[in-house]
Amino acid sequence: MKGLIKWVLVSAALIFCIQAVSAFAVSSITVDPSGSLTPNTPVIVTFKVDLTASGSETFPSGDELQMSTDLDSAKWTYALVLDGVSAAQPTTSGRVVSVSGWILSYPSSVEEAMTVTIEGKTPAVSDITNKTLIKICEYDSHGNLLSSSCVERTTVVVDPAKIQQRITTEQSALQTYRSHIDEKSALGIDTSEGEAKYSEADQKIKSAQSRPSSQYQAAFSDLDAAQKAIDDGEAALDRAWAESEVENSQIPITNVDNIIQWFKANQSTANDAQLPAIIAKREVAVSYISTANDEITNGNYAQARAKAEEAFAKGNESYTDALKRQYDIIHGGFLPDLSNLVKLPGNIGKLLIPIAAVIIVVVAVVGFVIYRKRSRWDELG
Repeated sequence: MKGLIKWVLVSAALIFCIQAVSAFAVSSITVDPSGSLTPNTPVIVTFKVDLTASGSETFPSGDELQMSTDLDSAKWTYALVLDGVSAAQPTTSGRVVSVSGWILSYPSSVEEAMTVTIEGKTPAVSDITNKTLIKICEYDSHGNLLSSSCVERTTVVVDPAKIQQRITTEQSALQTYRSHIDEKSALGIDTSEGEAKYSEADQKIKSAQSRPSSQYQAAFSDLDAAQKAIDDGEAALDRAWAESEVENSQIPITNVDNIIQWFKANQSTANDAQLPAIIAKREVAVSYISTANDEITNGNYAQARAKAEEAFAKGNESYTDALKRQYDIIHGGFLPDLSNLVKLPGNIGKLLIPIAAVIIVVVAVVGFVIYRKRSRWDELG
């Protein structure tokens, strides 16, 4: 008796497992037109449902095959194919079509399939949305969805206004980027990499504009690539600007190095009391440049520019001190404060201060030579 009960339970479990297995497979799916679509686009989808034998039946008589779609005005045309002979079924409409197992159930010896065509229009969307073209599922006699028994095909439906908005946005971003390139170029900054990224972004935007409605997904990929090119280009401009500032900050250091060399080359000035302070300021400027270069390496371009400005200021201070001391040693005179003589923006004004000092020194030397020559002429009568 116990053995009989055990056999009944095992048999019931096997029956349950058999019913839980999907009794169909979907093949030969075609979609016309293919690719991403715009709202209200006529679409035709065709597919084949192969009904596989499950025990003694091609499809469980108590189950149901349900077909659904997101297409508007959907019209379904399908036919049963039994041993290669097609038998048309009544045409139906709507988003959901259910075919009972009583219609689909045939002896397992019969080779059964169902060919389906659905015609409809893509629905309205307000953004980029995935919509179901077809979904085929099997439900058991209790209305439960059988696990892993659904087959679905989707498509992307795009609101044309969204793609145009995105194109307009990227065109505006490209125009702003163009102005940034021109600004940096006017400052003498190398913009070659920025120009290359501009051309790349421009080409991607034009590619997006030229794509047909079926390639809107590719158009968005183009626009994403355009935005990345702009972002990379802005970073390249920022880096080139920082590198230019670091290069400019080296100018006063190079100038003061020449004067320091003059001090050290003369025995009478090699141990001048003011030289250590001049050199100390020069070393601080060099350390600032080193920090600026580290910031460039780390991608911190704004910090690099700030450090380069500090380096220029400290280097220029060292250079001005060196010029004054050199003038005092040569002529025993006083070099006036030049900081208020030149009022120009940015580093240009800073550079003119030591240049003006050099001019004053040269004029003084030339004047002294002329004075000596005239004195000699006056002595000769």
